[in-house]
Amino acid sequence: MTPDFSKELRRCNYLLSETESAYHEAASRLGLPESSLIVLYAICNEGTSCPLRDICRNAGVSKQTINSALRRLEKEGIVYLENTDGKNKTVFLTDEGQKLAGRTAAKVIAIENDIFGSWTKEDVNQYLALMERYLHDFRKRLQLLT
Repeated sequence: MTPDFSKELRRCNYLLSETESAYHEAASRLGLPESSLIVLYAICNEGTSCPLRDICRNAGVSKQTINSALRRLEKEGIVYLENTDGKNKTVFLTDEGQKLAGRTAAKVIAIENDIFGSWTKEDVNQYLALMERYLHDFRKRLQLLT
C-alpha cells in the first residue's frame, strides 16, 4: 500500500529537508564536518561544556556519529571529556575549542537569533507554539504504533 501524502505533509517534509540542507551548508561554509558543528553548537548552547548524553540526545544524529566527531575534535585539541559521575561524561571546550566555536557555531547561533529578532514577538511565539504542539501530538500518536 502506498501512503497518502497530503499537500501539507509534502510541504512540511520539503521544509524540514531544506532546513537540514541549510545547516549542512553552514557547516561546509565554515569548513567543518556537520557532526563537528553539531557538537560545537550543543556545547555553546550550554556554555563551554555539555553532558555527552545531552549532545547525543539533542543532536538528531546517531550516537556513533557524535562519538566519531568527538574523537576527531579531541585529536585536534578542540574538546576534552571528563567523567562526571559513574559512566556519565561531560564534554569541555579547550581554549582552542572556544576560539573555533566562536568562529563557527557562534556565527550560526547569531544568524538564528537575528532571524528571531527580525520577527514580531507574536510570530516567534506562534512558531514555537506550533512546533511544540506538533512534537507533542506526534509523540502521543507514536505511542499507538505497534
